[in-house]
Amino acid sequence: MSDRRRRRSLSIFRPPLAPLTPIDDEPPGSAPVTLKKRRPTSFGQDQSPSSSPTSAGAGVERTNSQSSLHRLLPKNRSRNLQKASRPSSLFGSLRSLSSLHDEDEELTKTASSPSSFHSVSSAIPDVAAGMIIHHGPLPEAGPMFRKRCPYLVLTDHHLIRFKSQDRASEMFPSIAGSHNRSNMRHSRLSSSSSTHDLQTSLDNHSGVPLVHVVAVYKLDDGEPYFSIEIAYFNDSTNHASTMTLQIHDPRESDTWLTAIRSTASKARMVNSVPFSQHLVEYTARALEVEHDYDTNHFRMFKVVQRANKAGKRSSSDDLTKLTSKICILAIGMYRVHLVPLPKTSRTSSSTSLSELNGAFYGIVTLASVNIQTFDDSFQLWFRQPFQPSSALYLAALCVDEVALWLRQAAEYLRPEWMEPPFAWLVPQTLNDELLPVPAEEEDNRAFDRTLTAYCAAYGVDTWNIRYTIDYTCEDAPGFALLPTGNPQRPKYSSLELLAILRALRYNETFRTISFAGVSLDILHGLCDYHGWEHTPWTTRSGGPVDLEDQHKASVLIQEIRALALKSRRLRRMDFSYSLTRRSSSAGSPQESGCGICEALFPLCAKQYTNVDWIVLNGISLSDVDIDYLYAAAIDKCCHFRAIEVGACTLGDRSLQAALQALSHQGATLEAINFSGNFARLEPTKLREYLDELSYIRIVDFSNIYRTSGQEPLLELDTLLRWKLVELDLSRTPINAETLVALSKYLKDPQSDTLRHLRMDQCALTGGNVDDLIRAMNRPEPRDLHFWISDNHLEQEHDRLIKAVGQSLTPAHVTMEMLEYKEEENFRLLVQAWIKNTSTTYLDISKVSLPSHAGPDTISALEKLLAENRTIEFLNIAGEEAHLEVANFGSDLNRALTGLERNRTLKILHVEHQKLGMPGANALASVLEENTTLLELHCSGNGFSLQALTVIVRSLAGNTTLLYLPSMDEDRVAAIKKVDKEIDSIRDSGMRSLTMPTRATVDTVKRSIGAAMPGQLSFSSRRSGPLLPPKKQANEQDLNLVMGAISEKWAHVVEILQGYLQRNYNLAQGLPPEGIPAAENERPVTGRSSTSGQLLGSSDATPVAEFNRQLGADGPGSMATNKEGMEGFQQEDEDVEEALMMAKKLSLE
Repeated sequence: MSDRRRRRSLSIFRPPLAPLTPIDDEPPGSAPVTLKKRRPTSFGQDQSPSSSPTSAGAGVERTNSQSSLHRLLPKNRSRNLQKASRPSSLFGSLRSLSSLHDEDEELTKTASSPSSFHSVSSAIPDVAAGMIIHHGPLPEAGPMFRKRCPYLVLTDHHLIRFKSQDRASEMFPSIAGSHNRSNMRHSRLSSSSSTHDLQTSLDNHSGVPLVHVVAVYKLDDGEPYFSIEIAYFNDSTNHASTMTLQIHDPRESDTWLTAIRSTASKARMVNSVPFSQHLVEYTARALEVEHDYDTNHFRMFKVVQRANKAGKRSSSDDLTKLTSKICILAIGMYRVHLVPLPKTSRTSSSTSLSELNGAFYGIVTLASVNIQTFDDSFQLWFRQPFQPSSALYLAALCVDEVALWLRQAAEYLRPEWMEPPFAWLVPQTLNDELLPVPAEEEDNRAFDRTLTAYCAAYGVDTWNIRYTIDYTCEDAPGFALLPTGNPQRPKYSSLELLAILRALRYNETFRTISFAGVSLDILHGLCDYHGWEHTPWTTRSGGPVDLEDQHKASVLIQEIRALALKSRRLRRMDFSYSLTRRSSSAGSPQESGCGICEALFPLCAKQYTNVDWIVLNGISLSDVDIDYLYAAAIDKCCHFRAIEVGACTLGDRSLQAALQALSHQGATLEAINFSGNFARLEPTKLREYLDELSYIRIVDFSNIYRTSGQEPLLELDTLLRWKLVELDLSRTPINAETLVALSKYLKDPQSDTLRHLRMDQCALTGGNVDDLIRAMNRPEPRDLHFWISDNHLEQEHDRLIKAVGQSLTPAHVTMEMLEYKEEENFRLLVQAWIKNTSTTYLDISKVSLPSHAGPDTISALEKLLAENRTIEFLNIAGEEAHLEVANFGSDLNRALTGLERNRTLKILHVEHQKLGMPGANALASVLEENTTLLELHCSGNGFSLQALTVIVRSLAGNTTLLYLPSMDEDRVAAIKKVDKEIDSIRDSGMRSLTMPTRATVDTVKRSIGAAMPGQLSFSSRRSGPLLPPKKQANEQDLNLVMGAISEKWAHVVEILQGYLQRNYNLAQGLPPEGIPAAENERPVTGRSSTSGQLLGSSDATPVAEFNRQLGADGPGSMATNKEGMEGFQQEDEDVEEALMMAKKLSLE
């Protein structure tokens, strides 16, 4: 728990729907206020709905409306100058038009709020009380003598349609009667209903309150008219309609469009109408269904989803498809939703969630925002990766608000992005009104927030993504992507990888990004030709990136380039073993690179990025990749610190080219890694290249081939020129000259900076190791980790023992996989470590002995655990592989008791030693006495549920242990073993009357008995044949037993985590939370009580019948099977003790 590496898991589930309350922009009875181009609060701001008739917040004033009206209308003139005999103007009262401009400077109103959401109509003035803004005839099409001529009047509150001009004159005396009308080109008005309860008004006159207008926009329907469509929606009555004006004259069409838009916008500001509570809850519920509702990030607007009516309509079916409809545009936490209006029949009741069949689009997939300047229409384009864009043709009076809130939502989800990855085609004035992004404190510069947004947009399960953040690495903090959390699908999908890569873009937290061990193959060669909005065309500072055919590059290349270009702090990128591709043969026309070299090295050559440490280990590099590397490395301006190309299938020519290129980076290069390649190194030529490198700290020449000869692989002069920190020569042939050079180097003070020396599988003898240990010895124990695993240490073993016994070893020693032909030699080594006082870290795991360790060796191990006073880390784990098994045997349990007297050991590894139940008892006794052990790694020892229970019980009094595994490996093995034994009994034992073996009974006894404590007691032996059962055990019975084992195991692990959390809190000085209830006081839960009744409260159950077959002695079986129980003996003492402890822990 003290590890500073943190593993993260993500979730997109939001908090539940909070109670929504209506809002009033202004309190009742407030004083008159002056409106001067303000933007009322949008719905959701300050956690309250808005009072806008078309949106959750009132609109941002559009600046082009009035200017358009001034351009289109004649200069104002007083009405009393007009002659009475002159026909009325087509555009109606010029005085009304004048008033439109006069009132533009300042509007005054008395604020009022409706008493409820369903009484908003009371605040709307009467139809006849308004001031006329514009009016004119709109004749309908028809035969010449039957042609009707409706008349349209626009006031400051309503848009009114009359059957005739005379009807309009009756209500508004200022409008002349029809007898003054002259011949002119007329317009045409038609009213059409949307797909949601749209109706056509057929009264003598119908007035549309302007506060209900949703949008006014031009309509391109292929007809020879200049059409205008007006959409309006009454929230209280759930009535939505559209009205279409088909006008012949374009000037007249523009005049009507400008007048209606401007007047409706003013009416909305003067007398704003809020959303009804029903509609707000309905919309919020729709977002909550998609797990996208958050009270602090919720906006809703009334919009019109326009039909794309380009071209002539051909049929009634097409007409239905092309009809515009009014809906709710809601901006949630991660998505934009188009929510259909609730059905009229359900206006007064709650709408079923199954009826919320709207569409949604990820906010981070926004590709373009295009706002028209001449009407209320706008377009939103969204694009998923590898798919064409999806367009939304919308219209709304509050179009500016929609765009601004959508821009703010996008910037909130990507707070680190310097420039948005979408086209922002809006009026210039809107750029000056961008909303500020809420500032919230979040770790790693909101990386989780951005990653979750991309996952939600791409339909990716966030639980499948796993990563860690390392705060202790060299270039810290470091982001490391881990394999997926789904064992059935160990590789990430293309969308998952894109979500991760794009969430990392622009993030200035991480100085290291690692994809080591994570497959990126799915992105290699994959191209997205449907859009280039995520192509990195510029650097973080905005400078252009001059690279050829960048838009044709694969997604892998583009995303890696974007990471390098958009971060100033990123220094190191690790792609070890992330691509499994194999390069084509040399000279093949299909030969292509891995993509990573093409992505990074041109950027380094042109100094577009600060990345200077590139790890390509385990990736097959072709000649094309080496060309990219060579072209960049020969330029000294690149300032590379390291280019690691281990196990990259480099041949002699490729390796020589890489060495030649890297020799030009002598002033900055810190690490060199050519391990695991096919090329053969010639020491003489290698020295020529290495002499150019003056600041090398890390050298990895492991698993390489060298030419034959007496020359040392690394000359002493070369080693003394460097201040090495790490040197790895594992699995590389080491001749005598190289050993001499290493010994002299280790004696020299120049080597005091060395911290890691790896020489595994170098055919070293005990004498060779003795020479190296004595060369590195210092008056104080040297802070050096020395790896000498899998060497021939039994040769000249006495020299090694002497060096260890004299405490000449460094502070850290790893000598794994030692193979001893004589057990006595290993015992002598253990006895030498007992006396050693210089080493604090010792790894002697996977030791292979001729047989299990004898009593003398076990006694030596017990003494090592009890008497050594310097070792803090000890690894004596075994090995259990398909071809090799190495362990000390069951007697190791006795050696573990030495830990009861140890006061220095902090970390112990004892995995795969087959400790079993006796080992669990030994570890439990150790944990009850030892107060210094912090971590105990003991998985893979064949522990049953009872064994785990015994160990967990011992933690009740231990307040220092911080780590104990949950034994998942043991759980799987135990369940498989029980399942196998049960199958064996079912297939053979139930058909015959032969007795099951003791191993069979013990296995099932210890697992099922622990799962059902207090009810089963299995006998260890019985004589005579097994009595025939009353009925066969069925599959349901077996599944019940297996489920009980898994459930009990999970419960014990839960108790274990509680103890560990308590100990961690105590170690950090926090309150001891997480302490489980006392074993003898823990109440029986409902689930466990039910399980107890289900698992054998009656001896007539299939479980009881199955128990009789195994020799179980319970209350029922004793009564019904008394004769068969006479030959049974009592259980072994350790099993009985485990059962008693399990009962005491009250797992029921």
